[in-house]
Formats: sequence, C-alpha cells, structure tokens
Amino acid sequence: MTKKRPSSHRWLQRHFQDEYVQRAQREGYRSRAAYKLLEIQEQDCLLRPGQRLIDLGAAPGGWSQVAAKIVGSKGQVISVDILPIQPLPGVTFIQDDFTTNECLNNLQAILNDNPVDLVLSDMSPNITGIDVVDQARGMYLCELVLDLCSSILKPNGALIIKVFQGAGFDEFYKNIKQQFRNVRSRKPKASRVESREMYLVAWCYRTK
Repeated sequence: MTKKRPSSHRWLQRHFQDEYVQRAQREGYRSRAAYKLLEIQEQDCLLRPGQRLIDLGAAPGGWSQVAAKIVGSKGQVISVDILPIQPLPGVTFIQDDFTTNECLNNLQAILNDNPVDLVLSDMSPNITGIDVVDQARGMYLCELVLDLCSSILKPNGALIIKVFQGAGFDEFYKNIKQQFRNVRSRKPKASRVESREMYLVAWCYRTK
C-alpha cells in the first residue's frame, strides 16, 4: 500500500474541516462549489425561473443542483463534463470533452438551434503544478467558453465564468468587456483565499 505524503494528509484534513464542505454535506449539495454560485446569485440574480442554461465543467454537480432548483420545471439545465456525474433531477448531462467538435455537435443537437439564456463555467484545467502551464491552460478554456457564446447565447444573455488571475487575464477581461455590456468580478467567500480563481459575471451579450 502506498503511504500518503504528509502534504496529502494535511490537504484531506483541511478539506474535511472546511466549513463549506461540512455545509454541503448537511444541506445535500454535491460540492462546496455550490456556495460560490449561490453567493454570486444573491449578488447578481442572473439565474431565473424558466431559463435555459448550460453548465460547463459540471462534475460533481454542485452548480447544476443550484441551477436546476432555480430554473424549475419550466427551465432546462444542460451540463457538460469529461468526468461522470450521478443523475440529477431536471438536468441533461453530456459526458464528453468540451474542447472537441463531437461534444459541441452533441450540445447543438440537444439545443436544436435554440439559444440559451445563460452559460455557466466553473471549469479548471488538469493541474500540472507548473504555474505557467496551468495558467495558460486555464485561460485557453476561458477563451473557448467565450467563443462558444457566439453560437449558443441569446442576445442580452449572460455568462458566469471562473478565471485565474495571472498571464492572459487582462487580455481576456478586455475581450469579455467587448462582448458584454456589463461585467463584474466576484471572489465568493467559498473561494479559498490562497486560490487565484475569481469569477467574471457578464450580462447583456452583444450579438454580432
């Protein structure tokens, strides 16, 4: 049996003592990430009953849970992740790599050429531990999400996307401001202090 490294043990200990992990277990959410979206929703109110939306990087399903409860039975949540997730009421799941044409074709087939009201993205790249590589991969995913908006987002639609502060962030922020009339940055309390992650909340999408 492989012995756990001290750093792994410390991470696990901190994880299970985390107040948001404990809250998620008590309140039935699949991950502590649910509280990031709940706080953003409390501040910006972009999710509404009856909406049709996409949740990218959905596993294990915390954001999809929050979204499905808010949009209700008259709305639709389509979730995408390369990892499997257990079924969720009111959620259509695509297990595939978001960066592939096959995944995008499957997504378009489900949408049936009908645009969505909102795109959610809590995606992160596979972490290598090499900061410059991880940052570049993270910002590349953000650019792909922004590009996807041009084909699936309604006029005046909205986007909530995780970004990482560092190289490429300023250019991405400039791009997103060109495509949305309103953009705000958020650092939810559930985001760990040491993490470079933050969220850009954008609405009033400008169609070309």
